[in-house]
Amino acid sequence: MKILVVGNEEAVLGFSLVGVHGKVVNSAAEVNLALDEALANAEAGIVLVTQEAAGLIEARMDHLKLRSTVPLVVEIPGPKGVGADQPTLNEIVLRAIGVKF
Repeated sequence: MKILVVGNEEAVLGFSLVGVHGKVVNSAAEVNLALDEALANAEAGIVLVTQEAAGLIEARMDHLKLRSTVPLVVEIPGPKGVGADQPTLNEIVLRAIGVKF
């Protein structure tokens, strides 16, 4: 299973340095297209979506974060980190796998 990343150029470049492929997006249409491609990819196990990209398609991301199984869609923090009112990546993963509610 592969990990894929959808987000800004810096995030995609950073993940590519460790062998994670991704798609640079700048609009809601591009985010939706990249997610459609990732969800149709039989090899994808986890799809990481940057906070900025997820913000362009909030309703779809909310649905995917709660209902995706394979691939698991996870929103990751942007360069500024996690806001005080937002869950950490660890909390998101624990909720996604059903360990924490």
